[in-house]
Amino acid sequence: TVFNDRHFSCENCDGCVSGGFDAATSQIVLCQNNIRQQSHMNRVVTHELIHAFDHCRAHVDWFKNVKHLACSEIRAANLSGDCTLMNEIARFKFGLKGHHQTCVRDRAIRSILAVRKVSKETAEKAVDEVFDACFNDLEPFGRIPHSKADARRAYRDFQNRDRYTANL
Repeated sequence: TVFNDRHFSCENCDGCVSGGFDAATSQIVLCQNNIRQQSHMNRVVTHELIHAFDHCRAHVDWFKNVKHLACSEIRAANLSGDCTLMNEIARFKFGLKGHHQTCVRDRAIRSILAVRKVSKETAEKAVDEVFDACFNDLEPFGRIPHSKADARRAYRDFQNRDRYTANL
């Protein structure tokens, strides 16, 4: 069970960090001084909830295994809306072929560098080694939610998940 007053914290943060997941307390931190719009907060909450999901599902070793961290960062960048076309245009970064994957890779590397004292080469190597498997892991959504309609569809699928297996 999630309790807003227990599992979410709004704090002032250093630098350009927008949020974080504290595995020790199972708490999502939202950086109130760095989040200016509701849509940005929605992406940050989704991003951090994916980390929380991974923490519960995969028993991620956040501090000792950089590949675990890389995988969760790839999944969070892929599924949270960080790399939507509109966000990338706002960042003056856009391309056609494979741009979503490039964005996910770059954001995962940036996130690792923001939270761990590792070299850029170490972060890039970890991301590259786990990228394909982690990019294709779409749980708990089952799809990359590119829009609100996609997110609603994924939620409906989640609600109906037992219907599909009940008759097997």
